[in-house]
Amino acid sequence: MGSLFGTDGIRGIANIYPMDAKTALLAGRAVAQQFRNQNNNPSIVIGQDTRLSGDMISRAVAAGVCSAGVDAVFLGIIPTPAVAYLACATGAVAGIMISASHNPFADNGIKVFNSEGYKLNDSLESEIEKRIIETSEDHVPPDRIGRIRSMNNSEDKYINFLMQAVPGLDLNNKKIVFDCANGATFTAAPVLFERLGADAVFMYCSPDGVNINSDCGSEHPAALSKAVIDHKADLGLAYDGDGDRLIAVDENGKVLTGDQIMVICAKQLYDKGKLNKNMVVSTVMSNLGFHKALDALGIEPAITPVGDRYVLEKMIAQDALLGGEDSGHMIFKDVHTTGDGMMASLRLIEALISESKPLSELSKLMTVYPQKLINVDVKDKPDLQKIPQIVEIIKKVEKDLGDQGRVLVRYSGTQNKCRVMVEGPTIEKTQAQCKKIVQVIRDVLG
Repeated sequence: MGSLFGTDGIRGIANIYPMDAKTALLAGRAVAQQFRNQNNNPSIVIGQDTRLSGDMISRAVAAGVCSAGVDAVFLGIIPTPAVAYLACATGAVAGIMISASHNPFADNGIKVFNSEGYKLNDSLESEIEKRIIETSEDHVPPDRIGRIRSMNNSEDKYINFLMQAVPGLDLNNKKIVFDCANGATFTAAPVLFERLGADAVFMYCSPDGVNINSDCGSEHPAALSKAVIDHKADLGLAYDGDGDRLIAVDENGKVLTGDQIMVICAKQLYDKGKLNKNMVVSTVMSNLGFHKALDALGIEPAITPVGDRYVLEKMIAQDALLGGEDSGHMIFKDVHTTGDGMMASLRLIEALISESKPLSELSKLMTVYPQKLINVDVKDKPDLQKIPQIVEIIKKVEKDLGDQGRVLVRYSGTQNKCRVMVEGPTIEKTQAQCKKIVQVIRDVLG
């Protein structure tokens, strides 16, 4: 991994390197240079979420794209999975999404998809990063400079695509509360679910540029839980800022994890004989209960590093149909190339209707082991395996937990944070053991 690209594209604080206008322009140029020879009339589709900095960065990226002789097609405010879909559906040579996903509004990012709608592998990211850093002087002549245009029906195209994935789905008897995180789904979700006939309540659909993910969305489901109870709804569904994650709330206001949603959807596919290889791909962050639930269903797990693109790589290699992360990224490879919160919503609702059971019952397919995750701010990111104090405390905690828990310590791929995750037999023991590791990391790296 290079110095610009993290686990999900380039990310940082807006207007500060690498999320400044200059670097965004160079990134747009580099992506266009990388992919322009795939098409005689090349274009790149560009979407953004609702962050204040989105206009600045998307226009800078578009300028870079045009400077390399490629047309830039603005999709407007639209979910990340829509950019992936439209990159493929429109014959573009690439797609670029301007978003920092679930991060606070001050952050922003650049996510890149190829012409087939897939996120880039490490090798391609390294090539693009090299072009950015070297600031290539490969200018096209004035008569070949790209143009900028807008796709006015981009959201409709995406919504039609989602509806085709669940033909005949009728939500007339479902009352659902939606939390759109003041983000990219704030118009798409209401249009989609009202078309499907849901008795829907929509929350956090008033973005102002700075309130994206602010005490709302998939990272903050408390308000959604209360709303589900207040409205006596069948379930609640929360997206993150760019719409590629889903977290659900059952009819009693209890929050389900991404792992639990995947187990429910995996069972549906398995029962219908549609789960290729009887396999589900997940990351090292998935709960112990997730693996036990799959084992009980006769489904094999496959494990990858953190990052939905690594999940997808494994899915392609293993010909698996379903994969995702406990954080709420879910990929249904029979219909899409990337994580899609609204697509996952549709598949989850299909399962509810098919089973004729409330979400609280379906969630019992998986017992969630107590888990504590603490993010520790760090000044830099030295190799954890080469710091004796950290290695020692991790070994000590692992020995104490034995086969009743596990420890995972890793750096964030997008922020200066070290993530400490501990699972154990009880909440009290899990929290205590996690705090032991956190204290050592703070002492050494804080």
